[in-house]
Amino acid sequence: MAAKLISLLIGYLFGTILTADLVVRKKTGKNVFEVGSGNPGMANVMRQFGFKAGALVLSGDLLKTIAAVLVTMLLFPKGAPVLRLYAVLGCTVGHNWPLWHRFRGGKGVATTCMGIFLYAPLLGLISDAIGMLVVFSTGYLPVGAVVITTLFAVLTFLFKGAEAGVLALVLAAIMFDRHLPGLIRVAKGEEKRNAQYFKKRSGKT
Repeated sequence: MAAKLISLLIGYLFGTILTADLVVRKKTGKNVFEVGSGNPGMANVMRQFGFKAGALVLSGDLLKTIAAVLVTMLLFPKGAPVLRLYAVLGCTVGHNWPLWHRFRGGKGVATTCMGIFLYAPLLGLISDAIGMLVVFSTGYLPVGAVVITTLFAVLTFLFKGAEAGVLALVLAAIMFDRHLPGLIRVAKGEEKRNAQYFKKRSGKT
C-alpha cells in the first residue's frame, strides 16, 4: 500500500509542473490562465502562439509523465508493474488539479496518452491510435480523448486484471469529466472541429 501511495505522490508532484504556464510566462510575462481559453494545455498555447510553442508544451507534458514513471520504477525496481499506472494517475491528477495553482489545471490528455503507453505499450498504442483516428475522422478532440481512455479501461480489465482496470476506469472518468463541456457542445453542434480548434488567431506570431 505504501508503494502505491508513494507512486501516486511522485506522479502528482511531477504533474503539477504546468509546462504551458512556463512557456507562456517566458513569452509574455503573464500566467497561462490569462491567455486565450485559460486552459494550461498544448491546444490553447498553440492557438495563441503557434506550432513551436504548442510543441514545447506537449513535449514538457510528455516528459514529466515519463519522469514520474521512471522515478517510480527506480524507487521500486521490484515493484508490480501496476505501480507505473499509479504514477500515471497521480501525474494526471496533478496536471488537472495542481496544488500550486489553486487546483486550476488542464485536461490531462498528454499525460494520460503517454502514461497508458508507458504502462502497457500495446494496449496504450491501440487506444491512442484509435482515439486519434476518431479525432481525425470526426474532427472533435473531446470525443477522441474520451474514446482513448474508455477503450483503454476495457482492454485493461480484460488483459491486466481488476486493480489496473479500476485505475484505468478512474482515468477514463477524469477524462470524461474534463471534456464534458466539450461533449455537450458536440451534441449541440457548437464545438469547433479540429482544424478550427488549432487555427491561430489572425495577427498572432
